Amino acid sequence: MKAQVLRIVLLMFLAAGTALAWLHRDQLTTEAVTAWVGQSGFWEPAIFVGIYLFAPTLFLPGSVLTLAGGALFGPITGALLSLTGATAGATIAFLIARYLAAAWVEPRVSGRLQEIKEGVEREGWRFVAFVRLVPLFPFNLLNYALGLTRLSVQTFAVTSFITMAPGAFAYAYLGDVGREAVSGGPDLVRKGFLALALLAAFVLLPSLIRRWRHPGKLQPHQLQEQLSQAVPPLVLDVRNPDEFVGERGHIQEALLVPLPELDRRLDELEPHRTRTIVTV
Repeated sequence: MKAQVLRIVLLMFLAAGTALAWLHRDQLTTEAVTAWVGQSGFWEPAIFVGIYLFAPTLFLPGSVLTLAGGALFGPITGALLSLTGATAGATIAFLIARYLAAAWVEPRVSGRLQEIKEGVEREGWRFVAFVRLVPLFPFNLLNYALGLTRLSVQTFAVTSFITMAPGAFAYAYLGDVGREAVSGGPDLVRKGFLALALLAAFVLLPSLIRRWRHPGKLQPHQLQEQLSQAVPPLVLDVRNPDEFVGERGHIQEALLVPLPELDRRLDELEPHRTRTIVTV
């Protein structure tokens, strides 16, 4: 009973905090954070990390804080402090979701949450790294969603810290360049170009990760174009027979060779050795 009451209180606190943060979202700017934290003297790093602890939980934009971190502490220290705060804050959101709703949600998952659950069960930390580097899901929402899976806290925290590092250093460096632009610091042009290069690399990173994960994956329209050519590729379906004729059906002219039988049926591919082979 006490645990149930605590869950309700925590949920109400979370809802109220998120609503309050949303109502005052326009006041959370890089300039405001820099001005406020910059008056704290010795306690600046601790206060900055403390603010970052609440950002993922209350759905606040982390990019604003990371830019402020670069402006306040420089690109290296600012990025490390941002990473520390962002990882701790994301882990808090992860644990809140697990404590509040994991037992209730698990037997009822569907849709995108089902995709996340299956991805975690299939790939573990690799899936977490992929969805961190490729923004298929909103960052703050992803923290809660992963808390509803069976992923360990250690795997979540370590993988998040490592995969958030490229973005943290890019934004922190950009924040440092912004500070120098205001103060008229030396070597501004060179630092500005380097900041833009880092930001461009960060923006291009998701597409590179997609290509690395699926280097030869064809989209349906691409396969349709190839099948309409004079010499179409051989479609080799390695699924089980029940999947071949199930709801998803199969491509006409496809050759069914289930994966467990592939080794002993390689001779059936001999007549097609000059053709491109597409596997399903």
